[in-house]
Amino acid sequence: MPQSSDKRPVAGLAAPQPKQARIGVLVVAYNADTTLAKVLDRIPADFRKKIAKVYVCDDHSQDSTYRVGLDYRLTSDLPMVVIRHPRNLGYGGNQKAGYRLVIDGHLDIIVLLHGDGQYAPECIADLVSPLERGECDAVFGSRMMTKGGARKGGMPLYKFAGNRILTKFENRALGMRLSEFHSGYRAYRVQALAEIPFETNSDGFNFDTQIIIQLHDAGKRIMEVPIPTYYGDEISYVNGIKYAKDIFVDVLRYRLQKRGFASGDLGNVGHEYTFKPGETSSHWRILNQLRRLPPSRILDLGVSGGRLGRLAREYGHEVTGVDVVEPPGVRDRLDNFFVADLDLGIPADVGSGYDVVVAADVLEHVRKPEELLVQIRSLLSPKGVVIASIPNFGHWYSRGRTALGLFDYDQRGILDRGHVRFFTRRSFHRLVATAGLSVVRTEYVGLPLDVLAQKQRVVARGVRTMEAMLVALRPTMFAYQIIFRLEAQRPGVVLGVPRNQKTEFPA
Repeated sequence: MPQSSDKRPVAGLAAPQPKQARIGVLVVAYNADTTLAKVLDRIPADFRKKIAKVYVCDDHSQDSTYRVGLDYRLTSDLPMVVIRHPRNLGYGGNQKAGYRLVIDGHLDIIVLLHGDGQYAPECIADLVSPLERGECDAVFGSRMMTKGGARKGGMPLYKFAGNRILTKFENRALGMRLSEFHSGYRAYRVQALAEIPFETNSDGFNFDTQIIIQLHDAGKRIMEVPIPTYYGDEISYVNGIKYAKDIFVDVLRYRLQKRGFASGDLGNVGHEYTFKPGETSSHWRILNQLRRLPPSRILDLGVSGGRLGRLAREYGHEVTGVDVVEPPGVRDRLDNFFVADLDLGIPADVGSGYDVVVAADVLEHVRKPEELLVQIRSLLSPKGVVIASIPNFGHWYSRGRTALGLFDYDQRGILDRGHVRFFTRRSFHRLVATAGLSVVRTEYVGLPLDVLAQKQRVVARGVRTMEAMLVALRPTMFAYQIIFRLEAQRPGVVLGVPRNQKTEFPA
């Protein structure tokens, strides 16, 4: 019987399935002419009546797999479509092509079945039942749930050990509790597949792991059911060393993507920007400046969830926030909030006479930051200041990526996919000068180590010390962000750089 993943939870709630779900079977086959018909014969008779479509996808086999499929279709009671790819797409590529057909075919549930007979078609109902009941988004057949079953079924010792080691590593790194990551016997809710970017995945054997990661990251619920293990005389095309290496790289990519690096095809950080409370972060540095001020009227542009503004209010400040969207709870954290696209300017309803305007990581998101700075200056009180932070494009990370020809956008950070302008310290000085502002104070912030460490509360003191030394030694190369304090230009200021500028380095 299916076993619920209440014992092995993956977050998320599945949408209920219709009572009469349209069920499909995707048979991936490569050089399977001796096994394909036997596999199809083994689909239970009572389940065959429930199948709306069977897709047999021959991945450009070198034998007569395609002909076997065509012949079987002529005499079978199964509603079959037999396809031969004009070139070999690979194990993952074959699944991609099949899932596109499934999604376009308006099926509700799809079962992945291998044409080589490695997985038991007799268990197909066990995989489908939880999906029919609307209990989950994916069901995986596990050979590890029955103690000793994998070895008794002929799984070689080296494969058993590798499976267990990789699964333990993946569970720990991904925060999951699956009994097995490496079974290819699966059933999915088709809508769940349509909601994840599976087409960006590898064409190789690590496709199966990547799709697990994507389901997990999207909050989809996964269940496992026990299945028997069978190892016969089928030919394995998996290079174990390469496969293990690919799995390690995929998990590492996911961990990096959950911290904002790379495109986010495996792990997405979401739309709301993360508040960074650590003492080495730009947010803490800005709050430290605000803490030293008497109670003031503050305009926080690009306020996101309003968490920085909420802490500023605790210092006695009145905070008005502006952002292009309204995150949940933001109005409860601020005195006032306005929805506005800063590319179109600050709305008139915001008012003027602000003692402080905070533009924390905002100016790189607008197409004409010089015009926004001019408007910001007009909203300042006579002694008002602007506190602006920017990512430093001169940092070694972006310099190195560009030098190697690897320039591309990340989800967060210096190469954030939402950035439309890039600044170095020098170019920002020129920018503020054109807006009639001058720099009166500069702080350099190193890598967001607390964010990169994520669950690790304490970053090694030696790492922090080394980072601070490098930033102090050459800030234009090692400062990840730069915080500027700006005022309206006064006599004696040239190009926005005062003659006695105060510069602060990390502690």
